[in-house]
Amino acid sequence: MGLKAGGPLFAVRDMKMSLAFYQAVLGLEVINDFGANAVLTGGLSLQTLDTWASFLDKSTGNIHFGGNDAEMYYEADDFDTFLTDLKDHPEAEPELVHPPLEHRWGQRVVRLYDPDHHIIEVGESLEKVAKRFRDGGLNEEGVARRMDISLEYARKLLK
Repeated sequence: MGLKAGGPLFAVRDMKMSLAFYQAVLGLEVINDFGANAVLTGGLSLQTLDTWASFLDKSTGNIHFGGNDAEMYYEADDFDTFLTDLKDHPEAEPELVHPPLEHRWGQRVVRLYDPDHHIIEVGESLEKVAKRFRDGGLNEEGVARRMDISLEYARKLLK
């Protein structure tokens, strides 16, 4: 069939405010800006609410935000720096879904809302998690057990 995924698209109420959020808070850059649609680094596209509604043949009142049923996921090269930088964006006022937490496999994450209440997750890379556990004294087998992954994958992460 030859399909190729184009990436996720979020409808947004205010393109300018949304672009400012994604640029300031996540450091994404605009690849293409078509006015009613913008393509950002990382594979995310934004579409103005009115054009999105017209594509669906719906009124803007029939488009609902904040469903908490999906998220856009990113990994931070330096999770601690991301958390520190997150506090430095009063212009974007990122609202947290929850404070930073550590999942059972050891990955630290934070989830926040964009201006239209789409959920954005930023997590520590699994490579960083594995190396953090190794630096804490675990061998390859210990890292694999702690992260609940195969020994082969643990070795790959630790290279």
